[in-house]
Amino acid sequence: MILINLLPHREARRLARKRAFFSGVAASAVVGLGLVVLALSFVNQLTAQQGARNEFLKAEIVKLETQIKDVATLRVEIEALKARQRAIEDLQTDRNVPVHLLNEFVKHVPDGLYLKSVVQTGDGVVLSGFAQSNERVSELLRNSSQNGVWVERPELIEIKSAVVGATPRESARVYEFSMRLKIRKPDENAASEKTGKPKAS
Repeated sequence: MILINLLPHREARRLARKRAFFSGVAASAVVGLGLVVLALSFVNQLTAQQGARNEFLKAEIVKLETQIKDVATLRVEIEALKARQRAIEDLQTDRNVPVHLLNEFVKHVPDGLYLKSVVQTGDGVVLSGFAQSNERVSELLRNSSQNGVWVERPELIEIKSAVVGATPRESARVYEFSMRLKIRKPDENAASEKTGKPKAS
């Protein structure tokens, strides 16, 4: 006996293939969607971690900026203290300068030369007086230049003939002069050794 299949088997196969295709597409879509969700979750986690790092770095930067400001303030205060210290040291040295100058002029002024004024202006001093001859003034210049401890670079400003005395009988012809010297501030120990005197305590 011959059996004949009258069912539409081709249509059934076609429907089965369609169902399999759509099932595969659906499964692929689900898998793809899951992968996208996982990727987004991973990216969000990395972003959150980076954000936390950025916040930590910002906080540390703020701390460092505060410390830098503190260091800058300390440097300004240190420079101010150093300036005060230098000013005090200069005042301490300047207080004794007139005494040293007068002591040195006593040694440098030769016989026959008389000082009438000693004027200190800043780091210089101007001497004026009378001398019996030009040689006396030259000797004062030479002594100040070669043996000066507290003065240096003597410079003659003016020298001229003058007459001193209350009456013609008492009058005498002398040379009126003025000279400029620069004040030098040597180390106290070096000055004491050069002058042969112990340093004053």
